[in-house]
Amino acid sequence: MHAVPEDFLHRPFRRAEALASGITRSVLQGPQFRRVHEAVYCHVAHDPSFADRIAAARLALPPDALTTGITTLQEMGIDHGPRVPLHFVVQGTLHLAVDGIFLHRTVKLPPSVGGSVSTEAAFVAYCAEARLIDAVKVGCELLRLAHLDLHLLDQLLIEEKWRRGVAETTYVLPFLDDRCRSMPEAELLTYVVCAGLPQPEVNSKVELAPGVQVTPDLWWLLFLLAVEYEGSQHQEDRAQYNADIDRYAAYRRHGAAYELVTKERMRTPKTTVRGIHAALVARGYDGPAPDFGARWDALFQPVHRLVRRPHPRGR
Repeated sequence: MHAVPEDFLHRPFRRAEALASGITRSVLQGPQFRRVHEAVYCHVAHDPSFADRIAAARLALPPDALTTGITTLQEMGIDHGPRVPLHFVVQGTLHLAVDGIFLHRTVKLPPSVGGSVSTEAAFVAYCAEARLIDAVKVGCELLRLAHLDLHLLDQLLIEEKWRRGVAETTYVLPFLDDRCRSMPEAELLTYVVCAGLPQPEVNSKVELAPGVQVTPDLWWLLFLLAVEYEGSQHQEDRAQYNADIDRYAAYRRHGAAYELVTKERMRTPKTTVRGIHAALVARGYDGPAPDFGARWDALFQPVHRLVRRPHPRGR
């Protein structure tokens, strides 16, 4: 076996770089290395991370190519959407087919930071392809993390109306809410609102009794009802698990009701909403039942199919 320099064991690299270091073509084509893209390789023992795959893509693409859309958002830590293909954008009419990469073309590159389009431009590109519910979840999370500057976003939407995704982003904006503490919470709130149930308070401090404060995910004061989303961390994090037990005990002691919604239950949105409605009814709500009509159906459609339809009333 050829002795491989340490620097080539743990990252993707260009063929020219390897040749310049003394690694021969026959060694590159042998069992120690695998070809990732045209003229881009990595060691067979290296398990590439998401960042490595982006680095390999950059080596295979023109130097001015930028990550865009969901790929840029995933680079920022947004854990949503498929990791393949990677999304890049270039200026001009370049036609280049690279396995595992979707290369978008534009007449003018959007604002960028380093090798990625700006958060605002990435969100616009994402909205061009996403379902409404996914765009809302991602947009709410970007707002919560203070990653999305609404002033810069408005500027982009106004000054570059021709850009792909502008109409879709404009459609999504009324649905966004920065009060949700996670994407599942944003999803749950969107289901409640778009099914026509009463508007809840979101992550507001509630005093159940003097000195007894809780912060429910969703809260209906009139009915003394809380809805709490329980993700996997609520079982895996013992501190969180015990805090949950204390909070639920506080609800019971002070005459408030609570409804738990898990990740598994969220897989059937209508069932989840019906459960919340039943909990509201049990506490005295006598308003309309959930409406699973056109506004609800729109949540599960790609936004680009909705932009020419009447705009459903946002929040």
